[in-house]
Amino acid sequence: MSTSDHADQTGPRPTASPSGPDRDGAEPAAVGVAALIRQRLGECSPAERRVARALLAAYPAAGLGTVAALAERAEVSAPTVLRFLSRLGFGGYPEFQRALRDELTERETSPLTAYRAAERTGEPPAGALSRAAARLPEAVARTLVELPQGELDAAARLLADQQLRVTAAGGRFSGLLAHYLVLHLMQVRGGSRLLPASPVERTDMLVDVGRRDLVVLFDFRRYEEPTLALAREVTARGARVVLFTDRWLSPVAGLAEVVLPGRVESPSLYDSFVPALALVETVVAAVIDRLGPVAGTRLKAMEQAQQEFHIG
Repeated sequence: MSTSDHADQTGPRPTASPSGPDRDGAEPAAVGVAALIRQRLGECSPAERRVARALLAAYPAAGLGTVAALAERAEVSAPTVLRFLSRLGFGGYPEFQRALRDELTERETSPLTAYRAAERTGEPPAGALSRAAARLPEAVARTLVELPQGELDAAARLLADQQLRVTAAGGRFSGLLAHYLVLHLMQVRGGSRLLPASPVERTDMLVDVGRRDLVVLFDFRRYEEPTLALAREVTARGARVVLFTDRWLSPVAGLAEVVLPGRVESPSLYDSFVPALALVETVVAAVIDRLGPVAGTRLKAMEQAQQEFHIG
């Protein structure tokens, strides 16, 4: 979407987690507070879900005020807020806010700040190959393990619905993932397109957006305001949004029907898109499974058209 040099690529830093483990034994903030909230929504009472939605709708600012302010925003009592945080695994409101502040620091990390932090340690880094071997497989594995099955199923259902027209868009780097997804969808279901950069073409593609549209957005730290603006406009017109993002969650998550977060641990100063690519390929596999014979019919038609039109 924007051309910010570091819109999508920033250096890896570990998240500081709350001290208390959640009921599954994992650290509550290990997957990011916002991602954890979405994971636990199904376990919450109606009042607790109001707290969750209030937090996600204005994340993370909504959680940085007082308990009373968050309770008022969610239209619940202060004890309900504290019960919800306890469900997430936090020992109290101060602990929850510390995790949010730590996330804010991580969300704003850039390659330059990561480079300066590495300089301050004064320790020579291990070789790139050994770093990649240590970090990338684990990042992919954790991305897939932490992905809620319900989110994957919902993404596959929407993307396999041929009554919906799919439009995908990303940032300076994540636009490559959007293009990759669209190329697959073109082959197995059709009705899919990449949002172009040209203002005239982009306007033409968006002018008729409505209830028949599914917009797939890719937005990674540091999050891009034009992507959020696009999400606001298309949802206001009735379109649905599927979001691929990192574990801290783009602000678009508050508008998206489906959120697919991935890890970004990397052997370099830049966030890795290897886990996000694995996530895209997993979604494509789920879409093909859902389409069944339709995917095969489409692939045959594509191959025949390629031959008939002499496309190499």
